[in-house]
Amino acid sequence: MTQPPTLTLHGLPHCDTCKKARAWLTARGIAHEFIDYRAQPLAPARLEQAAAALGWDKLVNRASTTWRQLEEADKATATTREWLELLARHPTLIRRPLLIDGDHFDAGFNESRYAAHFVPGADA
Repeated sequence: MTQPPTLTLHGLPHCDTCKKARAWLTARGIAHEFIDYRAQPLAPARLEQAAAALGWDKLVNRASTTWRQLEEADKATATTREWLELLARHPTLIRRPLLIDGDHFDAGFNESRYAAHFVPGADA
């Protein structure tokens, strides 16, 4: 029997939204691993998968302080390669938390989206 994919939550340990997502998962007995994406950056291939599933607009937090402090040239990022290079330099641009459950990706914590994914019969 094969093991199910490991559920990972990528974010920052002191982020309130990450704490809420972790608490939600824990309260429902959903095992997960939390990864500080500054200490352990996501592999470019995994970021590409997340972007393919969510789109760069949902993956990148353009309301963040980090985004507002970027040079205009960086904000004009258009290609996958440019996005990957930007996120490698500024991992805090990734909307948090980034949940990865096998081939399922979700950026930002939203209780109804989590419930729809994890709780059978839950309303979305």
